[in-house]
Amino acid sequence: MKILHFSDLHIGVENYGKIDPNTGLSTRLSDFLSSFDELVDFALSEPVDIVILAGDVYKGRDPSQTHQREFAKRLSRLSSNGIPTFVLVGNHDLPNSTTRANSVEIFPTLDVANVFIGDRLDTYKIPTNSGILQIVAVPWPRRGGILSREESRNLTIDQVREEIESRITSGITRQAELLDPNLPSILTAHATVNGATVGTERSMMLGNDHVLMVSALQQPGIDYVALGHIHKHQILRSESPMVVYSGSLERVDFSEELDEKGFCIIDIDPAYPPGKRMQNFEFRKVSARKFTTIDVNITQPILNPNSVILEAVSRSDVSESIVRVRIKSPSESVPLINDNDIRGSLSDAHYVAAISIESIEQVRPRLNVDIAEELDPLHALNLFLDNRSTDEDQRSLLIAKTEQLLREIESDSEPQS
Repeated sequence: MKILHFSDLHIGVENYGKIDPNTGLSTRLSDFLSSFDELVDFALSEPVDIVILAGDVYKGRDPSQTHQREFAKRLSRLSSNGIPTFVLVGNHDLPNSTTRANSVEIFPTLDVANVFIGDRLDTYKIPTNSGILQIVAVPWPRRGGILSREESRNLTIDQVREEIESRITSGITRQAELLDPNLPSILTAHATVNGATVGTERSMMLGNDHVLMVSALQQPGIDYVALGHIHKHQILRSESPMVVYSGSLERVDFSEELDEKGFCIIDIDPAYPPGKRMQNFEFRKVSARKFTTIDVNITQPILNPNSVILEAVSRSDVSESIVRVRIKSPSESVPLINDNDIRGSLSDAHYVAAISIESIEQVRPRLNVDIAEELDPLHALNLFLDNRSTDEDQRSLLIAKTEQLLREIESDSEPQS
C-alpha cells in the first residue's frame, strides 16, 4: 500500500505576488497550485493508493469561490482515477463560530466520491485499491466541542490548553485500543508536537497552540504518524511508528527560505504484523518558488555604495525568485544609495519584496594630539584613508589632488622676485 502524505496547502496565500495578466489571478496562487499539481501528477503516475492532507487546505476560514474551485479540480483528478483523498481539518479550515460549517465540509455534504473529511477525533476506515486503511484522525480541536462553557468558566488560558491536551491524548489512546490489528493503521494529526522545530511561521498560526507529546502519538498498532501544522519538514521519530511533519508544499515567507518543500511517500505491507508494516519512506521535493535574501555590509563610507550592492546582487541567482536586499551602510553613504539602480539589477526576480537600509553610525578613531602635530599633510591623509578602508582608485585620486593643492599652496607662498 502506497500512501502520500502532505499538509498545509494554504491556497489563498498571495503575499509577494503580482497579477498575472493572462488569468487576472495572483502569481502566488499559481505557485501554490503548481506545487499541488506536481503532487497530483506524481500520485497518478505511481499510482498511490491514498492521499492524506494533514490539515490547512486554505489560508483562511472563508476561501473564495476561485480557491474552492481550484482545490476541487485537483481532488477530482485523484477521485476520477480511483485514488481516495483524506482531508484532515486544520486550524485554518475552522470557522470562528461552532454553528458555521468548516471550509471543507461541502465535500461530504455533496457526497463527493473518494473524498473523506476528518473533522472529529475518530477512526475512519478508508477503502483503497490495496485494501482497507484505518486512519486515526486528530483534527484541530474546536474548544467548544471539547469543553463546555461551564467547565472552562473559571479556568485560565493555560489550564484550558492543558485540559484540551489531556482529552486529546486520552482520545488517541482510546482509538488506538479499538484498532483492528489485521488492518494497517495511520494516525494523522494537525498539531504542534513537543520537540518540533517551529521556526518563525507563527504569523500563519491562529490562536494558542496545544502541544502533544510524541509518546501520545506512538501508539501500538499505528504504522505511521502523518503530521501537519508546522511548515518545516522534519522527522521527529525514525523508529516505528515514524512521526513526520511533511511541511508545507510552498514557501509562505522568508522564514521558510532555506526549507525544502515537498511531500512524503510511505510504503506499507499489510501482510506484516503491526509495528513492522512500514517498508519504505521517502521525501519528494517539489519545485517551490525560491526566496532569496541578499545581505550587503558596507563597513566604511564610500563614494559609490551602489557598486558594492550591485556586485553582491550579481553574485546571487535571483532568477524568478522572491528577493529581499538588506543593506548595512555608514550613515554618510546612505544618501548615495540609488534604489532605482538596485531594482533595475533585480529585473530577473519574480518579485522584489524589500530593499531595506540600516544606517550605521561610524566611531571614528582619533590620533593622539601630540602625534598628529608632528605629521605632514600627506602622512596624515594616508592614515585617515587607512582608517576609512578607502579603495585604491579613490586613494590615488585623493592623494593626487592633495599633492596638487600642496604644490599650489607652496607656489603661492614663495616670495616674488
